[in-house]
Amino acid sequence: MKITTCILIGGFLLSAFFNALRAENNTAIQPVPRLAKYWENRDDLGWVERHGKILVRNQKGPVDLIFLGDSITHGFENIQSGNIVWQRDFTKWNPVNMGFGGDKTEHVLWRIDNGTLDNISPKVVVVMIGTNNWRSNKPSEIAEGVVAVCDAIHAKVPQTKVLLLAVFPRNDPGDAQRIIVDDTNAILEKTHFPDWVTYLDIGSVFLNEESVITREIMPDLLHPSAEGYELWSGAILSALSRLMGE
Repeated sequence: MKITTCILIGGFLLSAFFNALRAENNTAIQPVPRLAKYWENRDDLGWVERHGKILVRNQKGPVDLIFLGDSITHGFENIQSGNIVWQRDFTKWNPVNMGFGGDKTEHVLWRIDNGTLDNISPKVVVVMIGTNNWRSNKPSEIAEGVVAVCDAIHAKVPQTKVLLLAVFPRNDPGDAQRIIVDDTNAILEKTHFPDWVTYLDIGSVFLNEESVITREIMPDLLHPSAEGYELWSGAILSALSRLMGE
């Protein structure tokens, strides 16, 4: 065997080793459930129970539109904030809210691996996930987790379009959490997505001219108010209608 061939093979094996090591160390791409987590002031269901409820809903069909994410998406069920927009703008598309309060990318991956997209054929999945990974992962790892979620969706429902939203801004400019979110989105912005993914960054609609989130838009600087959900819906309806075939 020629020396150059040995070098090439050695380089390939070394690259594969480091890629495997990176995957092993990046918790954002390792599917896990949240068996012991419950929410307050949301509903009476635990994480596993909510997952089971969604599986039952899917069996009833049809499911043409899915919103997949964390508590920000979960809030579309809150009658004091997101539900008015949900009922007005999305119910015509037979939607299912698959937002779970507290979820990270790894939890969404577990749900996808364990039935949440089985035996359905949605036209579009709207994805907004990653903000809860800020404490555990670097921006590059979070972005990898977000991409892994998109890939997992495509593996389950290859005919489905993905409307991937940049992670929404949170907290004040210069805050560590805002910086992590901004850095994650910068990576996603440069990612070359396949044609079944539409990437959309609507974060600016939640900010004033100084890039500040006001309490009227997000009372806790993370979760939208009723006005915040209005802004969210208004920012995606055109793209979503097109992807839904209208």
